[in-house]
Amino acid sequence: MPYNELRKDYLLDRWVVIATERGRRPTDFAKPKPEAAKTAVCPICVGNENMTPPALMLYLKENGEIKRSQDPLTGERPKNWLVRVIPNLYPAFSPPKQPEDEKHVAKNDFLWDAIGHHEVIVESPNHDEDPADAGLPQLELVINAYVDRLKELSAKPYVKYVSIFRNHGLEAGASLSHAHSQIIATPIVPTTIQDEINASKKFYDEHRKCAFCDIIERETKSSRLISEDEDFVVLAPYASINPMEFWIIPKRHSPNILNLTAPEVSAFAKNLKASLKALKTLVNNPPYNYGIHLALNSDAQDSYHWHLEVYPKLATWAGFEKSTGTYINTVTPETAADSLRKTIKI
Repeated sequence: MPYNELRKDYLLDRWVVIATERGRRPTDFAKPKPEAAKTAVCPICVGNENMTPPALMLYLKENGEIKRSQDPLTGERPKNWLVRVIPNLYPAFSPPKQPEDEKHVAKNDFLWDAIGHHEVIVESPNHDEDPADAGLPQLELVINAYVDRLKELSAKPYVKYVSIFRNHGLEAGASLSHAHSQIIATPIVPTTIQDEINASKKFYDEHRKCAFCDIIERETKSSRLISEDEDFVVLAPYASINPMEFWIIPKRHSPNILNLTAPEVSAFAKNLKASLKALKTLVNNPPYNYGIHLALNSDAQDSYHWHLEVYPKLATWAGFEKSTGTYINTVTPETAADSLRKTIKI
């Protein structure tokens, strides 16, 4: 009987036990779909615009065209929006109250003011239109909203990183059931991202090539490949810590999404929709989180490569994982890739 495998992450100094001894099939995680909870009025549905702070950015449909705008500070707010970006009512990071606060985020080595921004991107006027079911034009608007907000927030002098992420389902931390993403701009580069940037730079210095470009080259020939087209690769990472985890990586090297072309936005939307739809079909709409990993600092331009990571919430990390930082994954990446590859439709 073979041993379980202890695998190391592509870049991070992180280990995972791939539990081949007690390996599970993706369908083992499928749960009956819970009955839709009867909730109060949704504050981010169409018609309830005055229940939120004024929108920082809107995509409006007017005369058959998409127009970028924002809510007026007073008076009636537009209801013909397609995407709406609003401040989070309970922000983890808040804008500086005074101009001088922009320069005083660090009080000492162990204490900083949580200065930044925390926004909600309402992805659709349709309450249940998550990316797996959204039309491609709508999903392209969501991606363009990511780019527009990243462009504005990253230009602020006190912002060092912008996290773009999505929580799907109550178990994954979604407090609102209406389809939405979030953006948090921070005055520091988070540890996981900084570790990836540092490891990528080390790889580049040693090999004169991008680590993620190297991953694409190797993994497109492996059993962990889920799908690929001219612009993107979808794969189950070699040392995934979550059952059914997968990544979407652009083939064109770029440290972030700021220079995405229109065809690449379309291709990104197509791959995102297809892979999340496959996950939804295979595991009966599980809770998940996704996040875009990117770099903003100029010295990472050649070495870092943006990508989106999807983490289905199908397992509970217990004492071993929490006390050691070493994870146990009961679905091998190869099994996950095979199941998603057979389900995905692009």
